[in-house]
Amino acid sequence: MAEKKLPFTKEQLQKIVDQYGTPFHIYDEKAIKENARKLAAVFAWAPGFKEYFAVKATPNPYIMKLLKEEDIGADCSSLPELILSEKVGIKGEDIMFTSNNTAADEFVKAMELGAIINLDDITHIDYLEKHAGVPEVISFRYNPGPLRKGGNAIIGNPEEAKYGLTREQISEAYKIMRDKGVERFGIHTMVISNELDPDYFIETAKMMFDLMVELHKELGIRFELVNFGGGIGIPYRPEDTAVDYEIIGQGVKKLYEEKIAANGLAPLKLALECGRVITGPYGYLVTTAMHTKNIYKNYMGVDASMADLMRPGMYGAYHHLTVVGKENEPHDQVYDVTGSLCENCDKFVVDRNLPKINIGDILVIHDTGAHGHAMGFNYNGKLRSAELLLKEDGSVEMIRRAETIEDYFATLDFSRL
Repeated sequence: MAEKKLPFTKEQLQKIVDQYGTPFHIYDEKAIKENARKLAAVFAWAPGFKEYFAVKATPNPYIMKLLKEEDIGADCSSLPELILSEKVGIKGEDIMFTSNNTAADEFVKAMELGAIINLDDITHIDYLEKHAGVPEVISFRYNPGPLRKGGNAIIGNPEEAKYGLTREQISEAYKIMRDKGVERFGIHTMVISNELDPDYFIETAKMMFDLMVELHKELGIRFELVNFGGGIGIPYRPEDTAVDYEIIGQGVKKLYEEKIAANGLAPLKLALECGRVITGPYGYLVTTAMHTKNIYKNYMGVDASMADLMRPGMYGAYHHLTVVGKENEPHDQVYDVTGSLCENCDKFVVDRNLPKINIGDILVIHDTGAHGHAMGFNYNGKLRSAELLLKEDGSVEMIRRAETIEDYFATLDFSRL
């Protein structure tokens, strides 16, 4: 069971609201750091283990900087994400650059920073060489297709996903790069997203270790890095159970000894590129109840909207909601909690049993520390909210201000009308 607690009291939160107004996302620095250390500890046995934080999950330099202090690198997939990494001092092989349908300037910047280039398609080899040259170390993203059944609504079945190379293509790709003189090789896959069953990750490790052994025998190349991707889920629902890192770590260790060490392929650097599980449970969207509406259903309108948290409206995703100060009151009212977009899917909860909500109550939506603010948008002229950091000493720092009307109009030139 996932206990849904807040990292602040009602009184503490009220002071934050009084200073910054709502809505805003706030992240718990202490919890993020402790979680990062916990993940690293279960892979302490693995030589050179590296977590590359998926920047897309929470692309804020302050969050990236505190993760850098925990020796976490950056998983980047765009030019701005590369620049963010550079600005916080993450560079070289602490960056893994994986994108798809990639533009030349992105490859050039990744090469400039010395990032590990992880190609998504065999046709990118010539494109990369033409625009940026041949890198010292190369990796390819593997799509197992029918070998890997399942998937979910976010990633989908591997055969239907746009990502990665087939088994036949990946063999040819490494042969091409070997013949171009590349001597350092990595390999990557990403087949699961928001998964709570640790056996999926152990299965992925087995699949990749087997593939590496096959490619070594076939091509004579040795791999120095395998990136299993991310995809470790978080317990959005109170009845969910968080993934036990220890199960994954020990399961992968057993396979490493059986397949990598036993075939003389050790040492091999293991890597993950988790985003959601690193910061997701430690972010909160704080909003204020503004309007109540009772027609065929009971609606509670808040000052946040889908522009601040897209997941419920886009995926129908569950996010726990706390009415601050009323945690122990009877949950005997049924609400849809909504934003003000001109879209009927702009709802944070639907038919949810909650305590009675009064205008002015503060509501906290849990587990918004990843794919929350990052997926914000300006449809309907909505402005994205601020991001705050709850520091280890209890103080609060604004790490991104809220957008203004001036920001919204900044790319328009009204003088030409």
